[in-house]
Amino acid sequence: MTRFSILLLLLLTAHAQAEPASSPRTAPPPNTATPGWNPALATDVTATALTFMAPRILEPIPVAQLALWGLSGLTALDPSLGVSLRDGQLRLAAADRMLVVRPPPPDNNPRAWAQTAAEFATAAWGVSAPVRKAGTEGVLHAFFDEMFNHLDPYSRYVAPREAAEDRARRTGRAGAGITLTPQGNAVFVQAVIADGPGARAGLRPGDRILAVDEQSTAGHDVAVVTGWIAGPEDTTVTIALRTRDGRTRTVRLLREMVPPETVFAERAGEVLILRVTGFNYRTNARLERELIRGIAGPRPPSGIVLDLRGNRGGLLREAVAIADELLNAGVIAITAGRDPDASRVWRSFDGAQATDLPAVVAVDGRSASAAEILAAALADRGRAVVVGSSTLGKGLVQTIAPLPDGGELFVTWSRVLAPLGWPIQGLGVLPQVCTSLGPEALERQLQTLNAGSQPMAPAIARHRAARAPLPSAQVLAIRGACPAAEARDADMDAARFLITHPAAYAAALLAPTAGLDAPAAR
Repeated sequence: MTRFSILLLLLLTAHAQAEPASSPRTAPPPNTATPGWNPALATDVTATALTFMAPRILEPIPVAQLALWGLSGLTALDPSLGVSLRDGQLRLAAADRMLVVRPPPPDNNPRAWAQTAAEFATAAWGVSAPVRKAGTEGVLHAFFDEMFNHLDPYSRYVAPREAAEDRARRTGRAGAGITLTPQGNAVFVQAVIADGPGARAGLRPGDRILAVDEQSTAGHDVAVVTGWIAGPEDTTVTIALRTRDGRTRTVRLLREMVPPETVFAERAGEVLILRVTGFNYRTNARLERELIRGIAGPRPPSGIVLDLRGNRGGLLREAVAIADELLNAGVIAITAGRDPDASRVWRSFDGAQATDLPAVVAVDGRSASAAEILAAALADRGRAVVVGSSTLGKGLVQTIAPLPDGGELFVTWSRVLAPLGWPIQGLGVLPQVCTSLGPEALERQLQTLNAGSQPMAPAIARHRAARAPLPSAQVLAIRGACPAAEARDADMDAARFLITHPAAYAAALLAPTAGLDAPAAR
């Protein structure tokens, strides 16, 4: 038995002698894994998380306080359990007995507090059916949920399975870079990611998949065939297919990590529409390719619409890179946090694309995070008109830590300011053309803009002058000028109107005010 296990046993035994009428049952020692409960793993996960968080969270909070908040997760799992710190003693009590009484660890010792959390969970495990039902993952979830309830709405613990799915969404899954769809009893290519192995081999939507590694696809559904094509990175897969013109061919592909497609381009008359659904590590490269392709040729577009509606964000660096593609030298965003790596001024440099074309950004109430940062930069810098409704207002940036159980910790470590200095958190982006007040209000606004006047100018001025911290009443008043709403056809109708009516576009643009670089100097 280890010295730590002996200490726990002595503590429990000593308390049993003091209170014989409610003596606790001896719980399994914390270094010994029981079915469904792994205290050593729980200790490692909690220690890693507390060590990572302490210097990075937005406000300085002692490790002891973070851990105490987390320990209340045992009460969340089983209300008959209670954790308290009083008279210099840390206590875990059940409904009819005291389970653990011990001095607290040093205030800022993450490993010691993690061991204490595992010790308390082990004691609770011995007497609580809800704790046993939760298992190691459930206990950890409860610990982090209760801790993060006291911080911000975006920091979170992600369990191993969900973390693996998140990583796949961020970085892609090794495969051919194609998606499949059923048609009758056959399996066809539905979409091909432009820079994936399938695209380079000439696969096209509408091709029929006949076999994968000589295994016929007949009688198998799409999920099975997709699983055959996926596999370890840098391995090969052979696909037999019938092309749309009836030819049969076989291709041998090297599997790659291909992130999901996030950029979709289309030409609507004279307007180039670039829809961006999220930001992964290839989004900027794909948007740059579609932008260059879209403005090339004998009939270039008369304007660009960047559609960020429903875009929940993703990698901040990719949004900044896209802003750099569209802006000349200047500030894109300012991030500020306690960790030196979290604080910086993000800038664009000379060499912007398509500066001679009017640009419109479409947003809605679900546009968030990196999408808001991009929209704010283009609006504040006078490069684009934002159309739609107020956005979500997520101006906090998370950093990610891998955990020993395969899970991940998302920790908010910086706040974001737009180029003109207003906070994105809470406020969101206020459109220069509002579509959420109804069709009649939108029609009046467009006609007023076409006459050379901007009816949203006072609201935009209040919004751009706002500085953190803001009382909630002020936030609501500013956002009330254009309430958040879901995407609607009127967004794109208004965007096309602006591009085809130069006077309306110029009035809506609201060129940036003086002192644009002032926030960067702070």
